Formats: sequence, structure tokens, C-alpha cells
Amino acid sequence: MDYPSKVLAKAVDEISGLPGIGRKTALRLALHLLKQPSSRAVSLGNSVINLVNEIKYCKDCHNFSDFEVCEICSNEKRNGEVICIVEDVRDVIAIENTGKFTGKYLILGGKISPMEGIGPNQLNIPSIEKKLNEGTVKEFIFALSATMEGDTTAYYIYKKFKNLNVNFSSIARGISVGDELEYADEVSLGRSIINRLPYNERD
Repeated sequence: MDYPSKVLAKAVDEISGLPGIGRKTALRLALHLLKQPSSRAVSLGNSVINLVNEIKYCKDCHNFSDFEVCEICSNEKRNGEVICIVEDVRDVIAIENTGKFTGKYLILGGKISPMEGIGPNQLNIPSIEKKLNEGTVKEFIFALSATMEGDTTAYYIYKKFKNLNVNFSSIARGISVGDELEYADEVSLGRSIINRLPYNERD
């Protein structure tokens, strides 16, 4: 597609590089921005720059944060004895939206997937051992996607730490097999957390 401006073409190239956005949608977005006050585009640009330069990772759970420790981990009302293990930040957001979980989280940063070249060493699994060494955690809840990779990740973690003094459980399979956690509706996800099962006794 030919564009009347190299500046416009470059903007379309950058926008279309975002997930789920094709070149036609990118062009519509670029033209929309051109119709807005220049302050709108500047504000958008600054927010993206700030996102890249100022976002932090919580040292306790690896969640995105404005501070060294995120608001969930620093909240004294949250139950630090129960840790929900999830794949990424989107899962934390999904679970928090249910309002059914009052513990804390640990974000792995993905799941074991040999096909994608992702092994245990590339995940935040050492943080699990760190929390166990602190001696305050009584239960880890697996809230991983209902996929082969999610099950493999949970099994690896369970085998690695099962002989230590901690309980492992898994959210009930109200989540369809093959589903990613972030796409589950809030009611089903909330119920699956409340009705979680001991990991080594689940079907």
C-alpha cells in the first residue's frame, strides 16, 4: 500500500507491529490521531515512553509495579500464607477482578514449552524456593492455563517441591481444557479458585 507521506507510513508500520492490529486498522488509528488535538498524540506518546522507562517488576511476585514492591504484596490485609502461581500479569488481573482471592501471587513469566524453547530455567521458579525458605507460605495454588504446557509446568513445580512442608492445590477445572486463564469469565474463575482441589488428588 502506498502512502502520501513517509511519516504516515512509518507510523502505520509501528502501529501494525502491535498484536492483533493489521495495517488497515493501523492506518485508521493513525488517521484518527491526526484528527485529534496534538496534545492527545503527545500524551499518548509520553505514556508509552513512561511505560517503557518507568515500569518496575515487584521483587516479591514479579508483577508490574510503580514501586519496588507492588500494592498487592505490600498490602498487610492480604494473606501471605497462600500464594497463587500464575503465568503472567494478565492472569493476576483476571483473578483480582473476581474479588474472590485474598492471598498473594507469584508470576512465573510463562510456562514450560519445549516447542517454543522455554524451559524451567527461563521461568521465575527460584522465587518459589525463596518463598519456601522464608517459612511463611502454607499453600501454593496452581492457576495455570488448562493446556498441556500449563499442566507440564505445574507438574514440574510439584515434583520439585512436593517433599517440602507446603500444600499444593489447583483451581477446579471450571476452566475449559485448552483455555487461557485471562479469557475465563469472572464467575467461573472465581468459583474455580474457591473450589480448588489438592494437586496430587485431582483428576
